[in-house]
Amino acid sequence: MDKYLIVYREMISLRGLTDKTVKSYSTYIRAYLDYLQRHLHKSPEEVSWQELREFVAYLKQQRNLSDRTINHCISQLRFFTIYVLHKPWDSYQLPLRKFNSFLPYVPSREEVWRFISTIADIKLKAMVALTYSAGLRIGEVSLLKYDDIKRNEMRIYISKGKGRSDRYAILSRNMLTLLTQYWYSYQKPKGWLFTQKFNPEKPIDTQTISRHFNEHRKAYGFNPKITCHSFRHAFGTHLYEDGVDLMTIKTLLGHKSLHSTTIYVSLSPSTIAKAKSPFDKMGGISFEE
Repeated sequence: MDKYLIVYREMISLRGLTDKTVKSYSTYIRAYLDYLQRHLHKSPEEVSWQELREFVAYLKQQRNLSDRTINHCISQLRFFTIYVLHKPWDSYQLPLRKFNSFLPYVPSREEVWRFISTIADIKLKAMVALTYSAGLRIGEVSLLKYDDIKRNEMRIYISKGKGRSDRYAILSRNMLTLLTQYWYSYQKPKGWLFTQKFNPEKPIDTQTISRHFNEHRKAYGFNPKITCHSFRHAFGTHLYEDGVDLMTIKTLLGHKSLHSTTIYVSLSPSTIAKAKSPFDKMGGISFEE
């Protein structure tokens, strides 16, 4: 079965994806090939649509996967079938699942300020503040370099963010002050802005940022729904509440589609509160019999 996985990875790599993405995309194909070997004793070419459906059901039951994750698995199986087996894919035989969409938790301005201001370590404070002040993903924070901070232009250069697209983000004046304090406190790093503790030649990894973030959240009793990404959502929501247009927010956040940005209309309670129901304009209506 290894030969199938090798070819799959080669075909995925041709799309120019990163090694991390190739590894992620291979997860369920590896599980699928293992399933064929252990349970069906068949080669991938021999598998029927019914057996494919049974594998997806097996994954759902054994791993308790969400419908969104199941769809990710089905997409991998589709790519494998078309580009490795060179067989047609029938979406009617194995359709994508419908799933519920939930609005993310957005901390208030007061929550954001209390969270950041109570962080004692200035390195963690600077990294967390960047997720809110510039709307950055923690992956983007971890890969920032000293030269990415454009002090004269008051903006931050983001190299190859999600979707492998470059962009510029806002550099807040308060953020610049905090970054300057951090820079002097941590031996004035000139390469990676935030480095690993025991290996200053490498950028800090996102797991380390998340771990320290969660430790701070628990220690101070903040809402357990708050994550690093919550501050990015707060940035977009608060900009929208302040009257910034969606196209500008889309550009600052690096969204590929405006559809991703329109979520901030729903996330802003003050914006919804400003809308007046047409029913309230029908004055003088009595419901008494």
